[in-house]
Amino acid sequence: MASFKENIDFGNLPEHIAVIMDGNGRWAKQKGAARIFGHRNAVQSVKAVTEGCGELGVKYLTLYAFSTENWSRPKAEVDGLMELLVNTIQKEIKSLLENQVRLKMIGELDSLPKVCRVNLLEAVEATKDNKGLTLLIALSYSGRREIAKAAQKIAEQVKMGMIDPADVNEKLLEDNLETRGIPDPELLIRTSGEMRVSNFLLWQIAYTELYITPKLWPDFRKEDLYEAICAYQKRERRFGNVLTPIA
Repeated sequence: MASFKENIDFGNLPEHIAVIMDGNGRWAKQKGAARIFGHRNAVQSVKAVTEGCGELGVKYLTLYAFSTENWSRPKAEVDGLMELLVNTIQKEIKSLLENQVRLKMIGELDSLPKVCRVNLLEAVEATKDNKGLTLLIALSYSGRREIAKAAQKIAEQVKMGMIDPADVNEKLLEDNLETRGIPDPELLIRTSGEMRVSNFLLWQIAYTELYITPKLWPDFRKEDLYEAICAYQKRERRFGNVLTPIA
């Protein structure tokens, strides 16, 4: 069977792909297991998509790993997730370095357990000079809070007389987001078939193409990534304009 990879136009790759990794709990339930079992198996999907993006030449990949709302989940699940996160980063740091993957974090990292935060920041520091794929992990993240915090920073600058209120514009707000310097995603993939963006990169995805697949995240692999990219490349990105037909 032919791979979707054969149909990818490498001259029209999305520079930045974002992923809402959904369906771990449902996947585990289908297997008759606890939710943490789904999270553990989801690590293989993270590896597959990260490798796939790196091999294709995608420059940025942002993964929605844990939202601020997820703190309300059962303590055992949250504790298991944090432990899994630390163990995974420790195991994968060698691979990140070998494959020139630069790791970055966005979200309210101060709310993470200390051991988790320390390990993550050590991995970020160790990979900061890598020149390949930039992998952003959104942890304890909220799109609304990110925008609110950017507005607070700008308000402080206005209060201190550093800028005039008339100078506040979209570019200034973007420069105060956690993703400053990183292009907006062209493609957002959501697994599990849910039709919502779940408070993820709300400012950045204003013109992002959405790709929804019913596949649960632990089953998502490189071929699914290739299929999503092929679907993206078939779309006309008009940004509110009307394309001029070719004579």
